[in-house]
Amino acid sequence: MKIIFMGTPDFSVGTLEALIAAGHEVVLAVTQPDKPKGRGKAMQAPPVKEAALAHGIEVFQPRRVREPESVEYLRTFRADVIVVVAFGQILPKEILEMPPCGCINVHASLLPKYRGAAPIQWAVINGERVSGVTTMRMDEGLDTGDMIMKEEVVLAPKETGGSLFDRLSRVGAELCVKTLAAIEDGTAEYTPQDHSQATKVGLIHKKFGFIDWNKSAEELECLIRGLNPWPSAYTKLNGKTLKIWDADVAEGNTKAAPGSITDVAKDALYVQTGDGILRINEIQLEGKKRMSCSAFLRGYSVKDTEKLGE
Repeated sequence: MKIIFMGTPDFSVGTLEALIAAGHEVVLAVTQPDKPKGRGKAMQAPPVKEAALAHGIEVFQPRRVREPESVEYLRTFRADVIVVVAFGQILPKEILEMPPCGCINVHASLLPKYRGAAPIQWAVINGERVSGVTTMRMDEGLDTGDMIMKEEVVLAPKETGGSLFDRLSRVGAELCVKTLAAIEDGTAEYTPQDHSQATKVGLIHKKFGFIDWNKSAEELECLIRGLNPWPSAYTKLNGKTLKIWDADVAEGNTKAAPGSITDVAKDALYVQTGDGILRINEIQLEGKKRMSCSAFLRGYSVKDTEKLGE
């Protein structure tokens, strides 16, 4: 099939590569504009742009794809289908109705659950046991289109936002290829979503990672995994930012205030939460490298009378 591909982050690259490997003709890659990054503010290209150029595919980076000149430019490619994977802009009706086979989206959740941004991280944060990928024919709503195919993925006990991101990227790539094959041979089935079962999630910002020790140990353990590697869950230790990379729910409870360090072991810190004890295994103090608690405690004195978050 002749495809216009729309995507921006690393998550999208796997699908682009899979479509090329399957023999489809990707005539154009549409992605977000380059952005300044890092201390030097050097311009950095989106991962999809880099991947497309490596395959000799033309790249288009409109600031607003809904502008009339952008819409007309896309029309000149006469694509059979537009594949959208984490593009980052809302498509207008003119683009949605442009290709004969429609616009097909690869969404990293089991729709209608987790419509919107960051469904991967939210699934981990909310303690879901199963996630997955859905392909759908896009309409003018936010992730409300008819579903075509789904594939479930069982989360591992120590699943992080990063590990699930990688797994669902691979699953989504394979599912998109299967979906296009079904569309091409006329066997694709389009199932309307049950909107009454829909849940919506929003973007995650850096400040979301600041730990509220009044939450339960179970909630915080999920939060830490969901925000790993970005933006990370963090607290304060003696006025310095302390990122927490790995933790477990420990047995017991104390009468100490939430955030209080209740025990300092050789390889862990134990912290009272709003409900239960959190065992901290891996941390990163402001200005230091990420390390195990055992390594940290060999060079930094922490007392069981101290409190985190202040």
